[in-house]
Amino acid sequence: MPQVDRYKQRAVNIEFFAVEDFSQLPYADRFSLIFITSGRIKGLLNDRPICINAPGILCLAGDDEWQVTEKHKLAAQSFNFHPEFLVSAIYVETEDYLPTAPRIQTGRSFFVREHPSMAVPRMTEKAYPLLFQWFFVLGTEVQAQSDERWACRIKKYLIQILGLLEDLNRMSQHSPVDAVLEYIHTHYPKKILLEDLTKCAHMNRVTLNQLFQERCGYTAIGYLLSHRLKMACDLLTHTDMSLNDIAGSIGFEYDTYFIKQFNAKKGMSPTTYRTISRKLATHV
Repeated sequence: MPQVDRYKQRAVNIEFFAVEDFSQLPYADRFSLIFITSGRIKGLLNDRPICINAPGILCLAGDDEWQVTEKHKLAAQSFNFHPEFLVSAIYVETEDYLPTAPRIQTGRSFFVREHPSMAVPRMTEKAYPLLFQWFFVLGTEVQAQSDERWACRIKKYLIQILGLLEDLNRMSQHSPVDAVLEYIHTHYPKKILLEDLTKCAHMNRVTLNQLFQERCGYTAIGYLLSHRLKMACDLLTHTDMSLNDIAGSIGFEYDTYFIKQFNAKKGMSPTTYRTISRKLATHV
């Protein structure tokens, strides 16, 4: 059942099931993000056999064909959302202009079937605790609706979860640069020092920065900043979070420093970027 937004008197087409037994999956007109927290499940997804051992994630779309063939000591939770939930904030309409709101593109590849293997995103031991923390807070917010921006925060956590899963899928592992990339992508909301990255790579700062420059076009700290600003861009476009909240969620202690860095790297303020990116996205 859709959630009734008690602040804005509207239906929000999402559900969170703290106990997902897979008996009703896939849900009609829903994308489902399923966290398997213990046990094992085997099944047929569109006639292809899959097996997931905890901890793991399964992504299903409403038109998938899914059949469970085996469950063993299974525990799972699911977040289910209508594709329209990926539409960003609605804009004021005028007589001359009726915009189409931009959509969150992060993670959509997990719910389309051009590549069937994308239904089971890559998981790592380091990433799982952070992913599950975000998922737990997301589920809590669905139930609590703690203030009028509860749906906005759910989108934030959804962007973070799907974005990290995309990043993990792109990483080949296990060069020193890959190890540091995974560290950055799983710890960017927290304070990170260059010393943390050199310890992760087991090499000195000069060598690490040379390898990063060759592969990524940035120093290690430069890449960290670029990733934080990339996440900021998604949150600016697709949520109504305040600049202070965005800054805190991507690892900046002060919003003033976030704004300064954003201006320097993007050539405009975060507020200007939010306005322009939303207008551009309506024409995509």
